[in-house]
Amino acid sequence: MHSEIRPTKEKLWTKDYIFVCIASFLMSFSFFLLVPTLPFYLRETFGIGHTMIGVVLSCYVIAVLSVRPLAGFTADTFPRKRVYIIAYALFALSFLGYFWITSTLGMFIFLRIFHGFTFGTLSTTGNTLVIDVMPSSRRGEGLGYFGVMGNMAMAFGPMTGLFIISSGNFMTLFFTSLATALLGLVFGALVHAPKKAPAENPNSPISIDRFFLVEGIPACISLFMLAIPYGMTTSYMALYAIESGITSSSGLFFTVMAAGLITSRLSSGKRVDKGFVTETIRQGIFIAMFGILGEALLSTVSGWNITAGYILYFSSAALIGYGFGTMFPAFNTLFINLAPNSRRATANATYLTGWDVGIGCGMLLGGFLSEWTYALCYIVGVGLVVVSFTLFIKYVTPHFHAHKLR
Repeated sequence: MHSEIRPTKEKLWTKDYIFVCIASFLMSFSFFLLVPTLPFYLRETFGIGHTMIGVVLSCYVIAVLSVRPLAGFTADTFPRKRVYIIAYALFALSFLGYFWITSTLGMFIFLRIFHGFTFGTLSTTGNTLVIDVMPSSRRGEGLGYFGVMGNMAMAFGPMTGLFIISSGNFMTLFFTSLATALLGLVFGALVHAPKKAPAENPNSPISIDRFFLVEGIPACISLFMLAIPYGMTTSYMALYAIESGITSSSGLFFTVMAAGLITSRLSSGKRVDKGFVTETIRQGIFIAMFGILGEALLSTVSGWNITAGYILYFSSAALIGYGFGTMFPAFNTLFINLAPNSRRATANATYLTGWDVGIGCGMLLGGFLSEWTYALCYIVGVGLVVVSFTLFIKYVTPHFHAHKLR
């Protein structure tokens, strides 16, 4: 009798994959060190109010959004590793500007815009480079672990940044960000990227589909609507909690949410690799919907019973984290599977643009709706998730199966 011959599972944890993951964590960590701390720095250094702080910080987001399509095109046209290293070097060196721009707000805004350009290019290229160095049969799992790096940075970066500035020393904060980014650059330089697939037709005229994955527009719309309540959650949930009477340990909401993101990513990627791409996204949307519904009901439940309010508060965080963590690697894989290998970066740029635009709109819409009540933000958020879920089932899923390349 002959023993059954089983195919050998391709190795995921190669040196190149590990180096890209570490470089991604260090990039995100250096970024998240500044997210909760820059408002304090701007108020102390330039003496500006809340509205102007919001304008200054939004310049970074606008810069990231505007550069993503161009970053995808560049990473698909030129050697990807070279684009990645140049972007990483400029991103790291941008932190030097925070040491000497202390008197002119206009120069600080310019610095934030330039920093946003480098981050948008770097994150788009890095998200594509990691796909280049992993086996295609384990792409969902690989993207899941890769995403965990960003979630860990999101969990520990803000906490570390706030701890550093507790002594009032912003220069230590900027030095830490600079050192972290430079260390990430070293790990990025150690990556040996495979030869990039040639463009389908390098002499084809410049058109919108060279910068944006047209086949991914339906999925991009669905993702955009999901990102809006996520953006409202990250921006206004802490204030909403206080308004609802959740005054003790309210900051743990984001720790619980990060734990849900990490836990789900470790399992959902493997499911994606078995071919359940759209099924995994539907599952994630369904779970996240209940989390956002919990947010919408928080003030009502807390008014009835504060203990029940706390339970709902942290349960919502876990559901939102687990739901979005489930759909992230699946959505990323969906966009990649709609594009030829020569347009991976364009696919990633489209995926990230849909998400970033939704986050930005969530911040703006949440600020507008919160003039009435914070609960209204999440009531609208539930409606958007329901519409996105319906759109995904009725249109995105059949469109994906009709146009997917792998």
